[in-house]
Amino acid sequence: MYALAQDVIRCDATTVSGAHEVTAGGLGQFGQSKDDPTRPQIKVMKGSLAPLGMPLATEVLSGERADDGLDSPLIERIRTGLQTPGLFFVGDCKRSALETRAYLARHQDFSWSPWPLTGATAEAMHAWITEGVTRGEAGALQRIWRTTDRGHEVRAAEGYECERACCAPVDAAPWTERVLVGRSPMHANQQTTGLETRLSHAETKRAALTPPRGRGKRQITDEATLLEAIDLVLTEHRVEGLLRVTWEKQGEQKTQDVGRGRGSLSRAKQVLQQTRYHITHIARQQDTIAALRQRFGWKAFVTNAGQTQLSLPHAVLCYRNEYRVERIFNRLKRRVHIAPLFVKRNEHIEGLTYLLTLGVRVLTVTEFVLRRSLEQEQARLPGLHPENKHKMTDKPTAARILKAFAGVSLTIIKHAAGEEILRRLTPLAALQEDILQRLGLDAALYGQLEIQEMGN
Repeated sequence: MYALAQDVIRCDATTVSGAHEVTAGGLGQFGQSKDDPTRPQIKVMKGSLAPLGMPLATEVLSGERADDGLDSPLIERIRTGLQTPGLFFVGDCKRSALETRAYLARHQDFSWSPWPLTGATAEAMHAWITEGVTRGEAGALQRIWRTTDRGHEVRAAEGYECERACCAPVDAAPWTERVLVGRSPMHANQQTTGLETRLSHAETKRAALTPPRGRGKRQITDEATLLEAIDLVLTEHRVEGLLRVTWEKQGEQKTQDVGRGRGSLSRAKQVLQQTRYHITHIARQQDTIAALRQRFGWKAFVTNAGQTQLSLPHAVLCYRNEYRVERIFNRLKRRVHIAPLFVKRNEHIEGLTYLLTLGVRVLTVTEFVLRRSLEQEQARLPGLHPENKHKMTDKPTAARILKAFAGVSLTIIKHAAGEEILRRLTPLAALQEDILQRLGLDAALYGQLEIQEMGN
C-alpha cells in the first residue's frame, strides 16, 4: 500500500461512445459529447487524487445525463472510503453549483472551483474585473510566482480576493465564501493574439464585400444588404463594436440600344443608372480595443476554505494542475482502449469500465513511484527517448516506461509430447534493471520466469 497524499481531490466527467442500441433504462444514450455525438454514449464520473491523478472512485452513468447534480453521490463515496475530514474537492465550472457547495460546507469539507461566466456571475464578473484593473493600476495586486522546469522564476498570475456570505437553497446554516479574482499574463497574451487574428480576418472579409467592378464581381446595390453583410462578418469573428466602416454610394450611367438585335445610328437609345455601395475605409476603434485588452486574462474562483487552508497563490497554481485529471481520461481511452465499447449489457459496461480503471491506477502508480525515486536521488534516466539517444529525463511517462520493456520475450521449446526442452528469457538491460529497482521490484523475480516449474 502506498500512503498517498489526500489533500486535494478533483472530480470530473467524460463520455465514452459505442455502437449500442438505445433502450429504455440502458446506459447507452444520446447526449452532449465532444467525441462522437452521433453515437450513443455512457458517462464516466471520476474522483481522483490531485496532483497525482490517481483514480479514487468511478461512477458509470447513462449518457444523456448532465454533469450538474452528479458530484454529490461521487463525493459521498469518496468521503466514506477515505474517512478523512476536511478534504478539498476541486473541479471545473460545473462543480461550482450552489447545491454542491452547500453539501460540502454542511459536511465541513472544502470546495474550490472556477466561476462560470453565466447568469448572475457574468454580471458580477464585470465588477470584479473593473476592481482588478483599478488595483492593478495602483500596484495593489498580489503577484504569484512559479518555478519552471528549468528552475526559472516566472510570474504566473496576479490577483486579489474578497469575501461574501452565502445561503444554501435549503434550510441550512449560511457560510462564508472567498472569491479569488486572478489575471494570467500568459492567458491575456493568448487572448490578445486571438483578438488580433480575428480583427485581421474581419478586415479582410469586410474589404472583400465590395470588390472593384469587373467580370464575375458581384456588387452590392442595396444599403440594407451591405449593413447586413457587415454585421454578419462582425458576429462571425466576434469583433462587434471594434471596427468602424465607412462607405459611399456610387452611380454610373450606361447607354444601350432599346430592344434586341444589332444596334445602329438610327436606333433608339436608353440610359441606365447603375448604383453600387463601396466600402472606402475600415478603421479600428483603438480606445475600445485597448479597454477590452485590459480585461483579458481574468478569471474568478470560489472557495469556502480560509486563507490558511487555501491561499490565493495555492488556488491559482492548483488550477494549473487541472490537466492532470484529463490524463486519466486520456489513458482510459488511448492506453487501455475503453473506446469504442463493444459490450452491450449494462452490467458488462460497468464491469469493463471498473476493470480498465484498475489498469489506469497501475499506470499512475508506476509513473509516480519511479518519478519519486528519481526526484529523491536527483537522478535522470537515459534511453527512454529512442528519437534522441542523448536525452535524459527525470519525469518519465508510463507509456515510455512500458516501451522500455517492449523487447522482452520468453521462448519455450517443447517435445512433440509436450515436454519442455528449453526456456529462453531475454536478459534485462541496465536501464530495465534500474527501473525495476526504483519501482521496488526484485529483478530475481523476473529471472524465475526462465526456471521450469515442477509439474510443467
